[in-house]
Amino acid sequence: MALKRGLSSSSVAVQRSRSSGSRLPIAILVFFSVLAPLVFFVGGVLSISDQNSTQSGFSKQTVDWRERSALQSIKNLFTKEVIDVVTTSTTNLGPLSLDSFRKGNLSASWKVVGVETLVEDNAVSKAAELKQEISQDKEGNFLDDNHTHDTPAKILRRQLRNDRRERRAAEFVQQDEKVTVKLENSAIQRSKAVDSAVLGKYNIWRRENENDKPDSTVRLMRDQIIMANVYVSIAKLKNKLDLQQELQIRLKEIQRDLGESTSVSDLPRSAPEKIKAMSKVLSKARDQLYDCKSVTGKLREMLQTSDEQVRRLKKQSTFLSQLAAKTIPYAIHCLSMRLTIEYYLLPLEKRKFPRSENLENPNLYHYALFSDNVLAASVVVNSTIMNAKDPSKHVFHLVTNKLNFGAMNMWFLLNPPGKATIHVENVDEFKWLNSSYCPVLRQLETASMKEYYFKADHPTTSGSSNLKYRNPKYLSMLNHLRFYLPQVYPKLDKILFLDDDVVVQKDLTGLWSVDLHGKVNGAVETCGQSFHRFDKYLNFSNPHISQNFDPNACGWAYGMNMFDLKEWKKKDITGIYHKWQNMNEDRALWKLGTLPPGLITFYGLTHPLEKSWHVLGLGYNPSVHTREIEHAAVVHYNGNMKPWLDLAMAKYRPYWTKYVKYDHPYLRKCNFSE
Repeated sequence: MALKRGLSSSSVAVQRSRSSGSRLPIAILVFFSVLAPLVFFVGGVLSISDQNSTQSGFSKQTVDWRERSALQSIKNLFTKEVIDVVTTSTTNLGPLSLDSFRKGNLSASWKVVGVETLVEDNAVSKAAELKQEISQDKEGNFLDDNHTHDTPAKILRRQLRNDRRERRAAEFVQQDEKVTVKLENSAIQRSKAVDSAVLGKYNIWRRENENDKPDSTVRLMRDQIIMANVYVSIAKLKNKLDLQQELQIRLKEIQRDLGESTSVSDLPRSAPEKIKAMSKVLSKARDQLYDCKSVTGKLREMLQTSDEQVRRLKKQSTFLSQLAAKTIPYAIHCLSMRLTIEYYLLPLEKRKFPRSENLENPNLYHYALFSDNVLAASVVVNSTIMNAKDPSKHVFHLVTNKLNFGAMNMWFLLNPPGKATIHVENVDEFKWLNSSYCPVLRQLETASMKEYYFKADHPTTSGSSNLKYRNPKYLSMLNHLRFYLPQVYPKLDKILFLDDDVVVQKDLTGLWSVDLHGKVNGAVETCGQSFHRFDKYLNFSNPHISQNFDPNACGWAYGMNMFDLKEWKKKDITGIYHKWQNMNEDRALWKLGTLPPGLITFYGLTHPLEKSWHVLGLGYNPSVHTREIEHAAVVHYNGNMKPWLDLAMAKYRPYWTKYVKYDHPYLRKCNFSE
């Protein structure tokens, strides 16, 4: 009866354990561990009785009354299926046979494993049976949960699988907890390390300064200089004169060692000692002077001062770059002076160029080149002739100013362009080009224009802050002469206009056969980017502009332009230019320059050429692709970085220098170098 009550209570415990989804209580395992020997004995007896075993030493007669009593009790408690499972399990134990168990031949590990396994098997089997009994409904009908007809062996295997899954899940949860704890500990250690770095080294505000990169020491010294300047100011405010003096001494030492260094290799050997000395002084200053509000305020003040200094330096840099771009280098000035002297020493009969009869022949290929730069003009002529199929059919019309007229003549007298024809003129000898006829000349003589150019420090006119509009070329008629081509060359039908900052790389005669479809100007369009459209050059807030032009109209480039002079005369292009130039006397329509009035004058009269004829940007854009340059007929160094200046981009300069004769005696005397 006691055994029945124990089993009954264990059944209830098993049911409660399974209903809560947890593992078997320890009490049940202990109870069944006590029952385990009895199960072994019963299993052995059942095995003998059912199989009529012939093993020696065992028979029905040798089973004493205690075993028979236990067997009878077990049969009353368990169903026949459970007893069959126990018998089968006991028979298949191998080394855990009943005989081995009785004789004590098992090792301690086998005994423990055998007992635990058998206890688990019996407990699981009993629990499965109880679950089937409880799953009956109130009417006594057996509920169908997809396992109602499973044999006890299947129920046992399923339960073992579930137990294994639970154990593995528990192990995974435990591993996740260990990883979480490890990460938390690592974060805590990292936080402690950062705190110690900030508190212990006031001159190091970033952990990156402790790396082994070559420039980390340089950055550390710069940080020390910043913090030293902060503490010097605070020490002065708090009347810590001794500390202020000590900081200033260390500051001068570290600044002297740092200099313009960018890596450790540039620093002197004494730098590490100076860094340590500065660190000690900064730690001392921190202990005596540190106040979050004061330090923050001083850093903000230093930041504002630096920002103002950057803006001032940027403005100065812009001015200097404009100045450098428009100033004639000494070597070019030297060349011009030497050539001028030699020219005026020549007899008059030797100052003339051959083949002057070709100058007005409309059947030849004529070029217009307006320049005051001898070397630049020579590159344009040389590159054109060297790439021409028949140089004898090419005629160059050069116009320069009075200052460079002798030099330009002398250079081409000394270096004639082969069989090509060349002619040099002086713009100051064009008597028809005067202020009464030309609006630009008249405007340049006004008081406001003189103030704009010559009193830039105290301007009163709008737009005066933009330094690039104070370019000296806007005072030269060489820049505006392009609007008077029919007046300069009245007997020509077509002419190709070239700037002096271009290089010709292919034969250009094909341009004369391009059909302009009645247009006056043949040019390469530049509207691939938004800033090359009309609204970037003209003032569309003015009704004269907004009512007559499209702000999204595509711009085009000066530098290589094919002009049909017959159509020019028919459409009175020069008259259109004069009209708009007179309207822009106060510069309300556009700023100074020749491209904006060119866009207006040739609006609707420009025929777009293939882009490969003219590639721009070599004077300002470092991203021009090499393939575009090599396939271009003409490359243009538009921008400030002209190829004859030190500002030139090195990767583009060889396209220009290969047409310069650096071994020429005059170039050597003026110290020209590649």
